[in-house]
Amino acid sequence: MAHFFDARATLVNDAIDGLLAASGGRLARLDGDPGIRVVLRAETDPGRVAVISGGGSGHEPAHAGFVGPGLLSAAVCGDVFASPSVDAVLAGILAVSGPAGCLLVIKNYAGDRLNFGLAAERARALGHRVETVIVSDDIALAEARQPRGIAGTLFVHKVAGHTAEAGAPLEVVAALAHRAAAAKSLGIAVSTCTIPGSPRSERLAEGQAELGLGIHGEPGAERIPLPPVSELARMMAERLSDAVAGADRLALLVNNLGSTSALEMQALTRAVLATGLGKRVRLLLGPAPLMTALDMHGASLSVLPLDDELEAALLAPVPVPAWPAAMRVVPPRLRPLPKGLAGEVFTPSHEAVTAARIAAVARKLIAAEDSLNALDAKVGDGDAGTTFAGAARAVQADFDRLPQADPAALCRALAERIGRAVGGSSGVLGSIFFAATAAGLADGAAWPEALAKGVARVQAYGGASLGDRTLLDALIPAVKALRDGGLAAAAAAARAGAEATARMDRAGAGRSSYLAAGDLAGVRDPGAAGVAEAFAALAGSDNRGEHGWAPQTP
Repeated sequence: MAHFFDARATLVNDAIDGLLAASGGRLARLDGDPGIRVVLRAETDPGRVAVISGGGSGHEPAHAGFVGPGLLSAAVCGDVFASPSVDAVLAGILAVSGPAGCLLVIKNYAGDRLNFGLAAERARALGHRVETVIVSDDIALAEARQPRGIAGTLFVHKVAGHTAEAGAPLEVVAALAHRAAAAKSLGIAVSTCTIPGSPRSERLAEGQAELGLGIHGEPGAERIPLPPVSELARMMAERLSDAVAGADRLALLVNNLGSTSALEMQALTRAVLATGLGKRVRLLLGPAPLMTALDMHGASLSVLPLDDELEAALLAPVPVPAWPAAMRVVPPRLRPLPKGLAGEVFTPSHEAVTAARIAAVARKLIAAEDSLNALDAKVGDGDAGTTFAGAARAVQADFDRLPQADPAALCRALAERIGRAVGGSSGVLGSIFFAATAAGLADGAAWPEALAKGVARVQAYGGASLGDRTLLDALIPAVKALRDGGLAAAAAAARAGAEATARMDRAGAGRSSYLAAGDLAGVRDPGAAGVAEAFAALAGSDNRGEHGWAPQTP
C-alpha cells in the first residue's frame, strides 16, 4: 500500500517537525540526537509538576498532539508501534522536570513499562522526584493478568494535566491520576492497520469484525459477524457496564481508531448513548480520532466513573487543538419545521394509461438500480442508480394519491415528491424539470412542448448542454423525437443518445468532468442511461395516446 513519506526511517521525525510547524510556536522539540524524539511545550514552568507520557508513534494525535497547558508537559515518541528508548524518556524527564517533580503516564505494554520504568529510576538517582501511573484499561480479556493500556489513558492525561496546571503537589497529581486510571475501554474494528511501507494484512473477511483488539493491529479477543450499529453498541455497552458496575455517573470517550468515517462515528455515539450504559453518561468526549492505530477502520469506547474532582478536571478547557472539549450529555433539542413547507395539496385521481406508464417507469428504474450504480462507480460516486430508484420508490409510495387525470397537477406532484425524496443536485434538477413541465401544461402546451420547457429550465439552472456527457444527451433527443414520432421514437433517440456518451472523451458537467479521457472511454453516462431506461419503459407500456404522450381515456 502506498503512503506519503520520504523514508520509513525518518517518518516519525518528519511528522514531528510537521506538527511543530503547524503549532504556531506553541510546541518545541529536543534537538541533537535523531533517536531522541521529545515534543514539549515551548514555554515550560519548572514550578509546576510536569506530566509526561508517550509510547510508539502511529497513535496520533496521541501523544505529541496533546502537549500543552492543562495536558502534557512533554511526549516521548518511539518508532511506529515501538516504545521509545530509555535515553529518550530520560531526556524528556530532564527537559521539563523541576523541583515540583514529574508524573510519568505509562500504558501497560512491556516495552513501555520497562523503558519508562528504568528512565524513572535513573531520574530518581539523579535527584528528581518522579511518580508513575500505569494505565491498564482494556477489558477485552477478562482473565488477563496485564490488561493493555489503550484510549482510557487519555482520561489520565487530562486529569493529571489539569491538576498539575492548578499547582497541586506531585502527590495530589499522582493520586488523581490513579483515580482516572480506573477507566475501562473496549475496541472494535473491521480492518487492521497498515504499517507505512508494508502491505496490509487482510485477516478479516467481508462482514467480519474483531472485538477487543489493541492499538497496534494485533488480533482481537474474538472475531464476530459485524452486527448493526445499535446491536454492536449494546454488546459493547453491556461488557463495559459490568466493568464499571455501581458507578452512576460516567464520562464516555468515543475514539476513532484511524479511518472510520465521521458518519459512522456519530451513529455509534448515538447508539451507545441509547443503551443502559449511555443513560449513566454525564460527560461525552468525541467522537474523534484521539488514540488511533494508523489507518485502522474501527473505534473504541472508554468509560470513567466520575466524582466531582474528576468531572471538573475533564470539563476544564485547554488550548490544545486536538483535544475534544468534554460536553455534558443533554437530550437533543428539536424544533418544528417552519411553516410554508407543506406545499400544494393534490386531489387524487386515477387515469389508466397514466397509471400504467408511471408504474412501468418506476419498476424499470428500480430494476436498473444496480446496473446504473455500477456505471456510476466507473465515472462518479456510484449512486446514480440509487438516485433514480429512490425517486421511483417515492413516486410508488404515493401512487394512489397522485392526480393522475390532471397532467399539470401530476407534474407538480412529481416535482414535489422527487425534490423531497432525492438529495443533492439530482433531486433539485428533477424537481425543476417537472415543475417547468407543469407550468407549460398549465399554459396549454402539449406534452412535447411542455417537456421541452422542462429541458430548457434544466439546462439553464444546471449549466449543461447537449454533448456535455450528462443525462441531457439522452433527454434532449428523446423530447425532440417525441414530438415527431411518439414514444417509440423517443425511446430509440434516448437510447442512441445514451450510447453516444460512451464515445465522448470529455464531460462538461458533473463529477465526470474531473476525469481523464481514458477513464471515460467506453462508459455510458449513468444519468443518460437512466433516462434511456425511463423512455424504454414508457414505450413498452400501454401505447394508447403515445403520439401526443398525453393520457387518453379508453
